[in-house]
Amino acid sequence: MRVRPISPDRLVAELTERLRNAATRCPAHLRVAVDGAPAAAPDRLAEALVDPLRADGHPALHLRAGDFLRPASVRFEFGRTNPDAYYEGWTDEAGLRREVLDPAGPGGSGRVLPSLWDTGTDRASRAAYQDLLPGTVLLVSGALLLGGGLPFDVSVHLHLSPGALARRTDPAQRWTLPAFARYADEVAPASFADVVVRADDPRHPALVHRDGPGELLG
Repeated sequence: MRVRPISPDRLVAELTERLRNAATRCPAHLRVAVDGAPAAAPDRLAEALVDPLRADGHPALHLRAGDFLRPASVRFEFGRTNPDAYYEGWTDEAGLRREVLDPAGPGGSGRVLPSLWDTGTDRASRAAYQDLLPGTVLLVSGALLLGGGLPFDVSVHLHLSPGALARRTDPAQRWTLPAFARYADEVAPASFADVVVRADDPRHPALVHRDGPGELLG
């Protein structure tokens, strides 16, 4: 394994190139997970990739897993700060698969729903379906996305050490830390994600290069 420091701008440029190359080999739309704790800002990285991909000739769409949560009655059944419930059942994975990942996959309709649930109103978002342009790079960002069988073609994992995760997590969200400890222990996304970015310091990320077939894009 080799760890290569990289600037944030260069990280976006290299990921753009790698996703472009992967998209040319993909028979349908390229479904990309940008996975990481909120402290690692996966939404921000996914959004930063949209314009460069489009400029490179690939349609791109960014969706947030946070717009595919279950209703509050389900999420908060065991309390509002239960880390096991957060880990096991906050995201509506079946809805994300049904409304986004399967339609964007091989043989799918290409018609996706950009959001499913409005957590502010605790109601369906009533978003309109969108038809993906041919060869779209679909970026889905959020936490705890890997290891549950969701059909992503490429996985990018933003890795934080336990110390950095604790330091950078908003105090109001520190109750989620045991969930991410379980994720690291039970799923170990850094061991199999196609691209692993060490993100302890957002100003100085680093790409992890592995030997062997596990590193599809490195």
